[in-house]
Amino acid sequence: MDIKETLARQLPLYARVLLEKGICLQPGQILVINAPVEASRFAVLLTEEAYKTGAGQVVFNWYCNAASRLRYQYETQDKFETVPAWRSEFNLYYYRKGAAFLSLISADPYAMQGIDRKKIMAWQKAFHRAVKEYSDGMMASRTNWLVAAVPSAVWARLLYPDLPEQEGQDRLWIQLLDASRCLGEDPLRDWDRHLAELKKRREWLTARQFTALEYKNSLGTRLTVGLPEHHIWQGGAESTTRGFLFNANIPTEEVYSAPQADRVDGVVCSTRPLVYNGNLIENFRLTFKDGKVVEASAEKGEDVLKDLLKMDAGACRLGEVALIPYHSPISRMDRIFYETLLDENASCHLALGEAYPTCVENGADLSEKELAEAGLNTSMVHVDFMVGSPDLAITGIRKDGTKVPVFAGGDWAE
Repeated sequence: MDIKETLARQLPLYARVLLEKGICLQPGQILVINAPVEASRFAVLLTEEAYKTGAGQVVFNWYCNAASRLRYQYETQDKFETVPAWRSEFNLYYYRKGAAFLSLISADPYAMQGIDRKKIMAWQKAFHRAVKEYSDGMMASRTNWLVAAVPSAVWARLLYPDLPEQEGQDRLWIQLLDASRCLGEDPLRDWDRHLAELKKRREWLTARQFTALEYKNSLGTRLTVGLPEHHIWQGGAESTTRGFLFNANIPTEEVYSAPQADRVDGVVCSTRPLVYNGNLIENFRLTFKDGKVVEASAEKGEDVLKDLLKMDAGACRLGEVALIPYHSPISRMDRIFYETLLDENASCHLALGEAYPTCVENGADLSEKELAEAGLNTSMVHVDFMVGSPDLAITGIRKDGTKVPVFAGGDWAE
């Protein structure tokens, strides 16, 4: 079967996986799809499957990176310091109606290269303030949401520069379907098995209630990450506050929890490039003391990294610790995708910024003050960066000081 025939057969199955095993769309629920204009063909297919699944309404929010770049290039700073009411109301209106939010993304690591970062930071801060109720709700799983990938011409040229444009995009589609466990005869069944395995891992970790994890590898990582009391490991399917399961990322290979914001110490070295706000950061190193980054360096994009760390008081602290075996399916592809959704699922990673409230008992019901008292970090950003390596060792520390191997040689110790 050639690539065209494979895509014709598997893309509808991919759409079903996104709707049934990812966002888990509920009967009569509104579905909001954020999508690049270039993905309109797949978006139509996804819309049809959504209505067949029982969507009450499907609403689109289109975007275009090239047009966004022109806005940053030509508009003055003041245009990025406030958010028009209609723009913020879009998110808030549908969030308050209990809509599900599905975001389709494509990599473009150089989208904002050379653009004034002050404008980008100003818009990020203004937009966060304008839709804080919505973004807090996503982090607390008050409704179901999903991020998934689609090809683009820019992304395909980046990964397959020697192929004709359409051939490159088709090849990228195959890799995305493979990473998303959607090339088999029955992807829905394959996802049931995968989610069951992630559930076993997260339940094992939650039951151990480690007080800290120690990271070591030959790149120079020597990091101790404290974990709060009554923490919970998530990964794969999790429950909304309304009581139904969803899975926020496809693909996903991770189990994750929240570090204790003031108990991270040591040095960690990145192992894959990070794309942040359309800029590339490579080979960086962070030094933590009492939970805070006190030193940061990077071979490329150091200024962008330091801007990130200064976004607010919580941007220089960790909000997530995620465990993924080095020999996971995406890692075995032996490719840098330059898109965090893919790259983070090929490697253990950490995240700077906001912690997920659902990573402590009853966290979705706690106020910001109560979450801080529980040890969780608060920030307007949540930026994952990859730290997994073939020789990464992670050791769990029990309350009595007992040490338990969690990772050895980059993979689960047992």
